[in-house]
Amino acid sequence: MLIVQTIAELKACLNGEREQGHSVGLVPTMGALHAGHASLVERSVKENDVTVVSIFLNPTQFNDKKDLERYPRTLEADCELLEKCGAQVVFAPSVEEVYPEPDTRVFSYPPTDSVMEGAFRPGHFNGVCQIVSKLFDYVEPDRAYFGEKDYQQICVIRRMVEDLKMDINIVACPVIREESGLARSSRNTLLSDDERQLAAHIYRVLSESRKKQMSVAETHDFVVSEIDAIEGLKVQYFSIVDGLTLADVSTWDDAESVVGCITVYCGAVPIRLIDHIRYK
Repeated sequence: MLIVQTIAELKACLNGEREQGHSVGLVPTMGALHAGHASLVERSVKENDVTVVSIFLNPTQFNDKKDLERYPRTLEADCELLEKCGAQVVFAPSVEEVYPEPDTRVFSYPPTDSVMEGAFRPGHFNGVCQIVSKLFDYVEPDRAYFGEKDYQQICVIRRMVEDLKMDINIVACPVIREESGLARSSRNTLLSDDERQLAAHIYRVLSESRKKQMSVAETHDFVVSEIDAIEGLKVQYFSIVDGLTLADVSTWDDAESVVGCITVYCGAVPIRLIDHIRYK
């Protein structure tokens, strides 16, 4: 497995692969890798001749500096995991390599990027589009792999790819969950054992809501009240939306695909956790 830190090294490596007609898959990550990331890498390895994994903690998508400071950094362990998964290239650049000067580009795809995370984390998706578009330019992948845990992010990236007319297949991969149902996330490492048990209630309540015969409004209120009733958990938002546009729906028949997206604060020093569930 080759580990490169500069754009020039990355391009030189991939140019040789393309000259041989090899397909390239990209798995963009911010590091602190877990089984969810491993599943993306393993799928890319199966579907492409070469798999590139980027490890870059992107500062432009954090509107909270404390959140950026607390984000886990585990490069050595990440590389060990990626080698086991069969990745051929790891791109681990410095901030200076990616942003030699400030990126002033503005991306806007309402309502997809302006609701939910977009509303509560101003500038977040602009930062996501900045870094992902850069990675797509560097790697020029045939396919790029993203986990559905970050459901809204995938919707935004698809809009960006369409807008920039990039010939890249965005592959959405299923959420990988712990045995308790908790969605695997790099942020889970910040939770204590007791907090992990608390956090497992998020998906439990979401799953229960899908089994009940309730209206959209009743489902929303059920999920929020059930989770907020658990000491140590607090819902920031729960939105039931069109699975493509992310516009709010008022009835189950308003869209062909309906998804419930949630963000919950967990623990005494609150860790922000996201999840979602498909209703149809």
